[in-house]
Amino acid sequence: MYHFGCSKNLVDTEMCIGIFKKENFEIVNNPKDAEIIIINTCGFIESAKEEAINCILEMADYKKIGNCKYLVAIGCLVQRYKSDLEKALPEVDMFLSIDEYDNFWEKISKMLKKETKSKNTLDYLDRVISTGNTTAYLKIAEGCSNRCTYCAIPYIRGPFVSRKMEDILEEAKKLANNGIKELIVIAQDTTKYGIDIYGEPKLSELLEKLCKIEGFKWIRFLYAYPESITDELIETVKNNDKICNYFDIPLQHFSDKVLKRMNRKSDSKSIKRVIEKIRTKIPNVILRTTMIVGFPGETEEDFFELYEFVNSAKFEKLGVFKYSKEDGTPAAKIKEQVHYKTKQSRLDKIMTLENMISKIKLEEKIGNEYEAIIDGFSNDNKYICARSYMDIPNEDGTIFIKNNGKVKPGDFIKCKITSVKEYDLIAEIIN
Repeated sequence: MYHFGCSKNLVDTEMCIGIFKKENFEIVNNPKDAEIIIINTCGFIESAKEEAINCILEMADYKKIGNCKYLVAIGCLVQRYKSDLEKALPEVDMFLSIDEYDNFWEKISKMLKKETKSKNTLDYLDRVISTGNTTAYLKIAEGCSNRCTYCAIPYIRGPFVSRKMEDILEEAKKLANNGIKELIVIAQDTTKYGIDIYGEPKLSELLEKLCKIEGFKWIRFLYAYPESITDELIETVKNNDKICNYFDIPLQHFSDKVLKRMNRKSDSKSIKRVIEKIRTKIPNVILRTTMIVGFPGETEEDFFELYEFVNSAKFEKLGVFKYSKEDGTPAAKIKEQVHYKTKQSRLDKIMTLENMISKIKLEEKIGNEYEAIIDGFSNDNKYICARSYMDIPNEDGTIFIKNNGKVKPGDFIKCKITSVKEYDLIAEIIN
């Protein structure tokens, strides 16, 4: 099974694997050995679509050079373009949209020409965790109702729908019982959790309850929209040792004109306020954000505002996307589209600035001691690859430590930072 896209899509992949395991299929890692190959696609931006389609074409070759009898594509790209894909990619035996997940096993059985009475569908409790024995994602809601003008997610995944708190806690307890030490809480907008079913945001309450579950050492939450970060949430993070002092806040821009065109619910003043409040309340906090450059109508003045904000806010972690014109979104209809070369130039300028900021921020860590989780080892096995509370897996940096042969993935160690290499830290183990 191949996975593309975000961690939320990864949870779907893990649930799919869980169904096959429950139905006594053997899961294999080499596509040459597989009789069924499933690709869970991403349909968010153009580069992600291309990546998924290239994988589909590559996997189709295993019908000739491997054991593959059935090739299946599922996920966001299929949800968006199912009929088009069916015409363009006859190599695929079945396209399964997100809307059809409730009948997942019924559809698979029909393709395999096997009779089944099983009603198996995607189940959070039957997930096969693919992120190692120590770290797991916990999806607390599906979809999004923010309707940002550049984003196709509401059209793909539907409106924001929270899961019931008792169901989330049941899944979390199972993860803890299975040895998970680092829990990463996710949704398209975690700070809106609970509003749709409880009438008010419930992320703080959920985090408090997750902290009471024995077994978890670190709890994180990602994708906190600035307008929904409450004083209560900041206090919850500050007062609970299990919750990492880490806020992932997707801001997208700072110019009020651009934010308005994006249909974002925050403005420059409220963004500044929330960042200042978090940094004041939690002095050692790590702030991560993402920005979009080249949004339709973005002027040099708008970009300069964004650049100056990044320079003053000094985010520890920052990613930049070039605006991607997505079918069916309001922004795609705006006439003042920005030229590709201008987008690239603006992205390069922001990233050059952020590289300097990041280097200074990391050099400030030299001499500091941190607790870190071991993710694995370098290819030559000479170095331990670890992370502190300051880094999320597959997105942020790594702490490299000389391998002493006495530790294993999942262990927590104490280390002292000795030097910096680009976005990564070099450290030594301390007793």
